[in-house]
Amino acid sequence: MNCNCPITGVIFGFAVLAYLLGAIPNGFLIAKAKGIDIRTVGSGNIGATNVYRSVSKALGILTFALDALKGAVPALLFPVLVTGCLNGEAPAWLPLLFGGLAIAGHTWPVYLKFKGGKGVATSAGALIGIAPGATGIGVLCWFVALVGTRYMSVASIAAAIVVPVAGWWLYREKGLALPLALGVLGLLIIWRHKGNIVRLMNGTESRFEFKKKSE
Repeated sequence: MNCNCPITGVIFGFAVLAYLLGAIPNGFLIAKAKGIDIRTVGSGNIGATNVYRSVSKALGILTFALDALKGAVPALLFPVLVTGCLNGEAPAWLPLLFGGLAIAGHTWPVYLKFKGGKGVATSAGALIGIAPGATGIGVLCWFVALVGTRYMSVASIAAAIVVPVAGWWLYREKGLALPLALGVLGLLIIWRHKGNIVRLMNGTESRFEFKKKSE
């Protein structure tokens, strides 16, 4: 369909929607439904790992899935909607724009006074639409690092390093915009883990438990 709207107006509208969707604090809302303010327990982070540890494993997995979905929808679906609305006139960089804004929304959510999560799950969802090859390599690295160290932070940081490297290898011939964006995203995720890095250096970082400990 063609909505006969100015291209800048359509893109701006979907850009705002991408941020607002990304800013939905799933972990906070899910924990709140259980009577828990996730910001006051565990690490204080609103992301899936803290929900997994402080509320329940099932709800932690649900939080991860929802956080990934709010990154994937803007990166995958919004460009299609814009293209349809503008009768095929949408720019090719829209997945990068919308996915990036969803990640920004999760990291700095307007609903929680711009204090959000670390962006790992939302980034993974967005990257499926932006850079699927590099994302696949990053997910494999994340899994290997998690199983090998049982530190979620180490797995996330490792993936944040590997995805940009894979991006340079896979996409450099198509231009520098995507590899550079992946590099910036990787640096952002590592920076958001600065507290975890300090705890790793001090030997106080919590390990990820795949099974409940015996009573």
